[in-house]
Amino acid sequence: MSKVEGLIEGFVKPRGSFPHFKRAGDFIFVSGTSSRRPDNSFEGVQVDEMGVTNLDIRVQTRAVITNIKNILEKAGASLEDLVEMNVYLVNMNDFGGFNEVWSEFFDFNGPTRTTVAVHQLPHPHLLIEIKAVAYKPIAS
Repeated sequence: MSKVEGLIEGFVKPRGSFPHFKRAGDFIFVSGTSSRRPDNSFEGVQVDEMGVTNLDIRVQTRAVITNIKNILEKAGASLEDLVEMNVYLVNMNDFGGFNEVWSEFFDFNGPTRTTVAVHQLPHPHLLIEIKAVAYKPIAS
């Protein structure tokens, strides 16, 4: 994998022409990440035999943060290196469940955060997407 390219083999392929991450000096910018798996299914989504869909913000949030963690590891960093995260929720009624899971990963020493509601995300099963910025100095 090229650090310039930032496309990680074996990870879910982006739904467009953009990398999983981009390093700019000591900063690592992680593209918007969802709960989508490499097989194009989603964490936190259950559809019954009648087509009724159950979407779980807690499961999706946990999966998104874990996906970001895995991307950062491939970039040579970790969640502890995050300095900023921008969160996009389809419904602000999910804010409480999202915050519960956020607190499993971060406290007041974690990254800064902005959370906004958006009209929709690239797939109707997505409740959340997060983009992130990490600071990890390049080893000399």
